[in-house]
Parts: sequence; C-alpha cells; structure tokens
Amino acid sequence: MSSFTISGTHHTSFTVSNLERTLTFFREGLGLSHSQPSPRCLVHIAGITGVEGADVRVAFVKCPGGHEIELFEYVGPSERSAVLPRPCDVGFAHICFLVDNVDAAVKRAAQFGVKPAGIISNPQSGPAPGARSVYLRDPDGITLELVQLPENFVSRMD
Repeated sequence: MSSFTISGTHHTSFTVSNLERTLTFFREGLGLSHSQPSPRCLVHIAGITGVEGADVRVAFVKCPGGHEIELFEYVGPSERSAVLPRPCDVGFAHICFLVDNVDAAVKRAAQFGVKPAGIISNPQSGPAPGARSVYLRDPDGITLELVQLPENFVSRMD
C-alpha cells in the first residue's frame, strides 16, 4: 500500500449560475478579494470532471487564513440543472465563515439576495456553546454558515 500525507487544503469549489453576481457578493457583501475570471476552460476541465463538453469560466475568492474558494460558471454542456439540497440531504455541503458580528453580516448579505435559511441560533450546549450562528443561502442554493464565537471559546481540536 502506498503512503502519503495530506499537507493542507487548497480550495473549496462551488458551481454558480452567474459568476459576476457571486463575485460581487463575495467582494461587496463579505469583503473578500478575488481573482479575475479566467478565460473559458475546455479540454482540461472535461478531463478532470468527467463532464463531456465542459466549458467553464472560473475565478478564485481569497479567504482569511489562505484558503480559496473556486467558483465555476459552466457555459457548457447545455443540459445542466440546479440542485437545492437541504442540510439533511446526503451530499449537502456548506462553508463556514467566522464573523465578529453575525447580525451585521446577515443584514449585508440580504442586500445581495443571500437570505437566512433559518434563524440566528445561540445554543448554550453542543460543539460551540455561546456561539451565534446562521445558515445563509445564495440564489444558487449555496449555503454559507456564519459563526460569531464567544470570547471564551475553546476549539474542539485543542
């Protein structure tokens, strides 16, 4: 058996219906920087994804801590669909951002059509007691979690 070590994460990826709209939200709504969209990618993407006829535009969003979010807008193939999984559905995924003011972040996100999926929660037990958190969904159904940790929070991994 071969041996290997994971040395870090490189990026998280989401497929979006409108790259400019999503980049505007990440830049103006969340205050993150991003790369310019690349020229359309054909052969390379079809080979990696296994999607015949894949034709994409791609851009990267830079997150604090060095992690990047890759955003794909597929121009082809023409037979594409949208999925709107619920958090309880197998295959559902989200990305979580730490914020210093969850209320202000929710208010700003709403200006970009990104709305809470539920309420701002403040559990006093569980994995992050005293944290304030909320799931937001963008127009493509991508879910972002915003978490405001209490000052005395101790990581589960420490």
